[in-house]
Amino acid sequence: MFMVYMRKSFKDSLKVLEADIQHANTLASEFPKDGARLQMRMSYSSAAPLFLFLVQWMDCSLAGALGLLRILVYKVYIDGTTTMLTHEKKASIKEFYAVIFPSLMQLHKGITDMEDKKQKAICLERYKRRDDDDRMHFSEVDAEREEECGICMELNSRIVLPNCNHCMCLKCYHEWHSRSQSCPFCRDSLKGVSCGDLWILTDSRDIVDMATVSRENLLRLFMYIDKLPLIIPESVFDSYDSHVK
Repeated sequence: MFMVYMRKSFKDSLKVLEADIQHANTLASEFPKDGARLQMRMSYSSAAPLFLFLVQWMDCSLAGALGLLRILVYKVYIDGTTTMLTHEKKASIKEFYAVIFPSLMQLHKGITDMEDKKQKAICLERYKRRDDDDRMHFSEVDAEREEECGICMELNSRIVLPNCNHCMCLKCYHEWHSRSQSCPFCRDSLKGVSCGDLWILTDSRDIVDMATVSRENLLRLFMYIDKLPLIIPESVFDSYDSHVK
């Protein structure tokens, strides 16, 4: 009874993976770049037949972690030509679920109006000027000084600390944070603060429209795919056979 359950578990997880790949292909078809659309298929490694019996009794994610199951990524062009079997990139199941699938979902959904308004409200609340009157009396020297890093005095892009909202350039932050766990201006604790907690201080020159953001995200996805390992045709992977029981 236990073995039957394990076999069913593998088949079920395989069906989920197939469905997610199909969904990813549908999403990818909406976002061509230079006349090419990304498409994916599932494939067993050449070593899989040697462990075929073992594969049937494990979850497909485990089979992927062992290198027995992979996702092959290829391009389909407007004229119908494809790089399938001639120039395919190899992605692990982990890479598919951690990077490729979420990137396609993000391109498809974008940023909703509610999320956009929420972010704008946060920015207005946290980074507004202390006094609107002071801003009207700023001289050009004062304005330039406002854009300087408070440590190196250079006009670099600045980050904002999450608790005290003090600013400095990213280089100075890394150098300071490597030897101290407190803000260099007010000594507020920086323990537990990671790079993901930092805010990038922007002005109107740094703001881009969502179409530009989507183009850049699509470019990053294609660049990520291009850096994946290349499959040598007919030597490393055999095409996935859905009839394998």
